[in-house]
Amino acid sequence: QVQLVESGGGLVQPGGSLRLSCAASGSISTITIMSWHRQAPGKQREVVASLTSGGTTMYPDSVKGRFTISRDKAKNTVYLQLNGLNPEDTAVYYCYVRTLIGGYWGQGTQVTVSS
Repeated sequence: QVQLVESGGGLVQPGGSLRLSCAASGSISTITIMSWHRQAPGKQREVVASLTSGGTTMYPDSVKGRFTISRDKAKNTVYLQLNGLNPEDTAVYYCYVRTLIGGYWGQGTQVTVSS
């Protein structure tokens, strides 16, 4: 079992920045991939950043150059830095961790971009 606790969401103006955090606990030694996803109202959940245990990152074109995923292994925490936010980035953001025995989701944190 892996437990994930997210934080860092909130209301930000267009062009602003936020940093989301996802602290993992439990059976974290077998983590293979950590990723962030988002789901806007009426839309499907989509991946916005992923990071493998080997350090490979991947971003969709919609966020490339604006979002950055990183990991602090000592703190068992994965971060998502969001820069250049626009209203289309408004969504609930979820942390996801895949291990050798399964996948786990965080509870989600709301990001709202509005003036």
